[in-house]
Amino acid sequence: MSFQNTLQYAQELDQADTLKDFRNLFHIPVHEGKQQIYMCGNSLGLQPKSVRQCLDNELDKWQNLGVEGWFEGEDNWIGYLKHLKKPLAKIVGAKPSEVSVMNNLTVNLHLMMVSFYQPTETRFKILCEGGAFPSDQYALETHLEFRGINPEEAIIEIFPREGELTLRTEDILQKIEENKDSLALVMMGGINYYSGQVFDMKLITEKAQEMGAKVGFDLAHCVGNILLQLHDWNVDFAVWCSYKYLNSGMGGVSGIFVHENHHQSNLQRLAGWWGYEEKTRFKMEKGFVPMNGADGWQLSTPTILAMACHRAALEITEKAGIENLREKSIKLTGFLRFILEEFNQKNEQILNIITPTNPDESGCQLSILVEKNGKELFDKLIKKGIIGDWREPNVIRLSPVPLYNSFEDVFRVGEALD
Repeated sequence: MSFQNTLQYAQELDQADTLKDFRNLFHIPVHEGKQQIYMCGNSLGLQPKSVRQCLDNELDKWQNLGVEGWFEGEDNWIGYLKHLKKPLAKIVGAKPSEVSVMNNLTVNLHLMMVSFYQPTETRFKILCEGGAFPSDQYALETHLEFRGINPEEAIIEIFPREGELTLRTEDILQKIEENKDSLALVMMGGINYYSGQVFDMKLITEKAQEMGAKVGFDLAHCVGNILLQLHDWNVDFAVWCSYKYLNSGMGGVSGIFVHENHHQSNLQRLAGWWGYEEKTRFKMEKGFVPMNGADGWQLSTPTILAMACHRAALEITEKAGIENLREKSIKLTGFLRFILEEFNQKNEQILNIITPTNPDESGCQLSILVEKNGKELFDKLIKKGIIGDWREPNVIRLSPVPLYNSFEDVFRVGEALD
């Protein structure tokens, strides 16, 4: 698609945008009397206006019903999860039985590793991308130490080739092949948080499972951003947060995917009473009997208020349609890349976009490497009401989100840079 760097052109794209009215469903932060150009959905999505009503609904039940809110009416708390499973399953390309909502991301990663990381004397290594998000690094390190395994020996990190900033798929597959006899688990981010690179999860899963390893993904930067087909890709498990592109609030409740291949297996797990078979849960009997599917990995009583925020946000994404959002995202991010490249032509390549150009290898986020005075540039953009985020040592991340960002927003970024 060919673009033009004019306000009129950007406004014409907005007029033709079939999703343009979804912006009105969100609160856009205001800076000096004007709406901000908010491109930080990769860190925290904006608040849906419907969240307040969803929260009030549950607060009213608590106020008027007390504990009976768990059981009273069709919209009771006991069955609250049913409102979330169907839209979430569609977003991640799964069956409803394969997804559940609980805890926070890193908690869920530890829980999944209890089940899917089963080291032996010879097969105990974990492959991950070099420079993975710190929370994942800490989870892997401490989980291994808890099991008495030296992380220095067990964790295999794969980095880009010298002089390159992103990973080649063939190098990931080759590294799996090289460690086929010792590899127990491939655990990667679906998108690298720093570069914005989308990994080929289908090919990675096929190769790792062919070599006898299990495969899991941290989808924090993927869910609600790119098209996923977790069931068809045969991924063993996945975890994600809901506060980025799913717009479910600060530290919002997390989700898990467990492929149906494992629902009837005898995988080890850490159990809690909310994962117990629902029909007999309140008998309070000894001996854990899990619910069928991913719900059997639940531990504790659900956080209804957090799930209410999640429900409001999921309803918006479901109405927009993840396929439609992805189609707009490709155009919106493509326009931002065009604007930044035009700026570079006039300013001798000040900005180095390290996110891959191929839409199959990128989502909403563009990571911009600024070799000189990057933090100063970032701070100036903030003062102009353009909200991205900064990642040390020298990267600005901008993420035009199709639910609430416009093509005019993108044009204004270029205008501010000039």
